[in-house]
Amino acid sequence: MRAFQCECGQILFFENSVCVTCGRVVGYEAVSQSVRTCDPEQGFVRCANGTKYGVCTWLVPHEEEQAPDRMCPSCVLTTKIPDTDDPAKVALWGKVESAKRRLVVTLWALGIDLPTKAEDEQRGIAFEIISSHADPTMIMGHGDGVITIDLEEADDVRRMENRQRFREASRTMLGHFRHESGHYVWDRWQRNLADDHPHRTAFREQFGDEQRDYGEALERHYSAGAPQDWRERYISEYATCHPWEDWAESWNYYLQMIEGLETLKAIGFHPAKAEVQLQPFLLDVAMLPSVLGSSKSRDRAFLKSLNQWAAASTALNMVAKSVGEPLLSPYVLSSAVVGKLRLIHWLVHESGVFSPSALGSGISRFFSGR
Repeated sequence: MRAFQCECGQILFFENSVCVTCGRVVGYEAVSQSVRTCDPEQGFVRCANGTKYGVCTWLVPHEEEQAPDRMCPSCVLTTKIPDTDDPAKVALWGKVESAKRRLVVTLWALGIDLPTKAEDEQRGIAFEIISSHADPTMIMGHGDGVITIDLEEADDVRRMENRQRFREASRTMLGHFRHESGHYVWDRWQRNLADDHPHRTAFREQFGDEQRDYGEALERHYSAGAPQDWRERYISEYATCHPWEDWAESWNYYLQMIEGLETLKAIGFHPAKAEVQLQPFLLDVAMLPSVLGSSKSRDRAFLKSLNQWAAASTALNMVAKSVGEPLLSPYVLSSAVVGKLRLIHWLVHESGVFSPSALGSGISRFFSGR
């Protein structure tokens, strides 16, 4: 994520709502991709969810008749919210929305438009934030463009309990959003493809046949666990249960990588200059499936960024351990996983399925090597 600057010259970050130097009330404005002053006289006011509930820091254009109820481009995507009469639930809701806003900006940056379901029933997206305490039957996941998130996962204690329960190396609110968005992206990409379409063939070559019974796969995973040698082919244990989950887990890592690299660049840290040097991934491990062809120059651009993130994440993990915290990026990449990430990179940057827009020019240029 990029850094920004207040009118007074102070550095501002994506989540800032107040400048610590001059006291200006600020917020992120999506069209200009900037953090700017929240002031009706300058044309911008806080999103209605920020004004009413304090759960959003984004700005919307000031229009006298609409401004009090006008929501930002991120909040309009949330179609179910928790009980706003419960202060504890509102506080958790704010954490959930904060993670969602970061996801939204990253997907825009990759050229993935996010229409509402009202605007486009088939391609649209909606987020339902439901408390599992209030509704024990709720299931976190994705279905037909609707992403359901458990409000209670914003509770750090509850989330860590679940992390231990499911034996996960990492479990974060942002990770939930990234993972579920992977299902949404896969659905938009693959939904209408013929069974013998080259894109579907390429997916199956890297991730396996998604026609396997999903329910049986989940039951088998939770009863028997991951195979002992899962690290040779998968990014996580959960990725082993079904090709859909392998894709979503790999997509989660890919988004972590591209945003991590952009953030490091924004603060002046250049992974290529880090003294932590790792064995670089070789060009031949990242070749695309034969039905898609391959470009050596594009492979090199991808692998350059991948190796930079490998060095950077190692350095970040060392820092985390030095202050007594868990690893920030507890992943080990095998050659098979690198091939899967290469297919994701191809989909985003080379396939033409999604088109990087002005909103995403920064991430797109940086990570594609252009």
